[in-house]
Amino acid sequence: MTTFDDREKGFENKFAHDEEVEFKAVARRNRMLAVWAAGLMGLSDDHIEEYARAVIKSDFEQPGDEDVLRKVFKDLSASGTKVTEGMVRGKMDELLAIARDAVKSGN
Repeated sequence: MTTFDDREKGFENKFAHDEEVEFKAVARRNRMLAVWAAGLMGLSDDHIEEYARAVIKSDFEQPGDEDVLRKVFKDLSASGTKVTEGMVRGKMDELLAIARDAVKSGN
């Protein structure tokens, strides 16, 4: 029975670790997405950090990425930036891969 308990505990620890890594990667992705969007919108350096906080905060509205996508796309459209939802979603996917690599490598 202890072998089974040890395996179960090992799986639980791995799951918890993987979830923590993914949470950090998504938060990093959201920050990078905000900086990218801020650049497209022409925000000044003073406002980039404020916008990044707003994008990160928007991720807690509902599960999944749709809340972040909706906010960034709406903000870009309101600023007159010509983007599609598909472009924003593609950038989110690209940046998530970069963020995962960075988190896994400890950067």
